[in-house]
Amino acid sequence: MQGAPIRARIEEIAAGGAGLARVGGKSVFVEGSAPGETVICRITEERRSWALAELLEVADASPERVRPACAFYGACGGCSLQHLSYPAQLAAKTAILKSAFARIGGFSPPEPAVLPSEPWEYRNRMQFHAVRQTGRRSPGALFGLKARKSSEIVPVSDCPVADPGIRSLLGSRQASAPGSLFVSPAKDRVAVYARRGLLLSESGPSRGKTRILGKDLALDAGVFFQSNGAMLERLAADLREIAARLAGADRGPRAADLAPGELADEEAPLAGMPMADLYCGVGTFAAFLGEFFPRADLVEESRPALALARENLARLGSASFFAGRIEDWAKTADLRGYGLAVADPPRQGLAQGLARRLAQSGPAALAYVSCDPATLARDSKALLASYELAQLRLYDFYPQTAHIEALALFVRRGQPARH
Repeated sequence: MQGAPIRARIEEIAAGGAGLARVGGKSVFVEGSAPGETVICRITEERRSWALAELLEVADASPERVRPACAFYGACGGCSLQHLSYPAQLAAKTAILKSAFARIGGFSPPEPAVLPSEPWEYRNRMQFHAVRQTGRRSPGALFGLKARKSSEIVPVSDCPVADPGIRSLLGSRQASAPGSLFVSPAKDRVAVYARRGLLLSESGPSRGKTRILGKDLALDAGVFFQSNGAMLERLAADLREIAARLAGADRGPRAADLAPGELADEEAPLAGMPMADLYCGVGTFAAFLGEFFPRADLVEESRPALALARENLARLGSASFFAGRIEDWAKTADLRGYGLAVADPPRQGLAQGLARRLAQSGPAALAYVSCDPATLARDSKALLASYELAQLRLYDFYPQTAHIEALALFVRRGQPARH
């Protein structure tokens, strides 16, 4: 098939954001296409069961196709779904999440609750790359984002998904001037954080505090922190409600948007038990949930992040910290002694063997915050040996992109629950 243009009908959006067509028994992935439309494309890479293709023409456009808002869309690698309406993006991500459970986990999850975001100007933390310039007329550096299909850097003067503070800085003539928050003499990549007037950068000042659900959390532009503050507040609020009910701190009416599988109002099955915050980062979740438990144990491999976690948990008074790999901590930890564990692993999912260890002797409840449906589905398959997947929620932290964040609440079988 490679070389000659072919006609294909796009069936759905696949993980990664490309449209999926079936041609000659093969799965053909076409970037920039939309479900339900007919396209003319050319195969650029071919394997035994799948192929990649470039979009040449949209012969029959989907009603969900829209005009991208960004002038750099298609060249910049940051966004892959700007050509789809926002409702279509949410539908595609929901289907991808459910499909991952079916293909990789081998089971059908509960119908996920979907929590949308503001589709534009939501992103608070971004990393920009330098494009070094030479010559007397163009000293210094321009800054941009990685290209979609190469390691090249695309200089950008605006980014519609970025926080207004970042957009303003990008559009300023001072963006590349000496002393700018984008210019770092030591490195060609600079992380910037902006929210509600706060503006931090690895090139300084890098430290500050952002207010999340009424709490001031310390952060550093060079240390990972969730990039959509508004969605982080929604996730933290939902985790607080879950923790409050587990610990018996809230016997009132349940929020209307909670999914089936909730723990019983009549009992507080985990009252008096400590909690664990695994892959805790700067301690965001423990900062909001720790008050419901007699102790919070935080585990994080990044020492700079854990130093910030200590600062953010200073007022709790009943927190302990482990600096190191999660698998090393788990070797001696009494996992069954926790009422609730919150795990927020990187894209690779839970550390090797940890899902099986949790299934064998894990806490009464596990709130798994995932940034990759494939590894979430893989780990869920192991956890289901002893747990029930009680709730599943999709949080759209990154509109216009194919990234999917989800919360899966696992409850160990035998715990009081109502369905």
